[in-house]
Amino acid sequence: MAGTEAGTVVVSLPDKRWIDLVGPIPAVRAVVWDADSDPRRAGVLDTEFLVPPYMKRADWSLVNSLPRLRVVQTLTAGYEDAIANVSPKVTLCHAAGVHDASTSELAVGLILAQLRGIPAAVRASGAARGRWQPRTLRSLADRRVLVVGAGGLGTAIAARLEPFEVSLTRVASRARDDGRGHVHAVTELPALLPEQDVAVLACSLNESTRGLADARFLAAMPDGSLLVNVARGAVVDTDALLRELHDGRLLAALDVVEPEPLPDAHPLWSVPGVLLTPHLGGNTSAFKPRAAAFLRDQIARFAAGDTLRAIVAGPAAPASPSEIAIPAP
Repeated sequence: MAGTEAGTVVVSLPDKRWIDLVGPIPAVRAVVWDADSDPRRAGVLDTEFLVPPYMKRADWSLVNSLPRLRVVQTLTAGYEDAIANVSPKVTLCHAAGVHDASTSELAVGLILAQLRGIPAAVRASGAARGRWQPRTLRSLADRRVLVVGAGGLGTAIAARLEPFEVSLTRVASRARDDGRGHVHAVTELPALLPEQDVAVLACSLNESTRGLADARFLAAMPDGSLLVNVARGAVVDTDALLRELHDGRLLAALDVVEPEPLPDAHPLWSVPGVLLTPHLGGNTSAFKPRAAAFLRDQIARFAAGDTLRAIVAGPAAPASPSEIAIPAP
């Protein structure tokens, strides 16, 4: 291979910190490229395995110009932008599982914050100094919680909710049984939603889940119930949710929104009953160790000619996206 040692593959990582985190791998030469600058400098044009920057859009025209590129591996669980732009001749993999611990923590935190009135307490602490106003609020214990999504994230959320003594219902694209019990089919939502206190969206975004939480979905939720979205903003019909929030019928806690980033004048900023966090779910101290372990395993597989994990598109893509058990960091 021109420009590389025989038997060595070239892997491009977004900055030197990632090279240090991943560490040396046999038969791999790591180079730094931000997927947004001229790739013609030494070494980058030989890239076969590319990791684009985290939470920053790549210049896909430059990415697709790499003559030897065979794999694009995202650092995110979502891959909507990549799958729309990466050449079909290139295998696309996503970072399935690396955000599950962080995002599931946030999901539980958002539920607790809304049920226990923490946003209102924060506002009151600044506006009503000297007035002690205790009140009775809902606990998470004994709440009926529905989780939409039974992949890595949905499973992580379910595992973290169980110690809170909730009544848990899980929903996925199809009905099945697993080690945690029964998973209902998404077609059962109209019958399930009226019986829930909290609905958590933790599914991937695709054509079947886009707009899943629409006016009909929201109308089926009981008065005073809570919608939590840690999936993708487009899973929710924002206009339909705004109508429910304006009427004061539902509460919401949203880490992801549509559109995103949310414009300054958007009504979600001011509508009552909503708690917003700016897509904080996966980006915590837990992310990099898990992502580095994932990359180390994935790059080693590529260098050895073994089957990659979490493939979502390209020549080796399965009928449905594969999941990955993340190596311990």
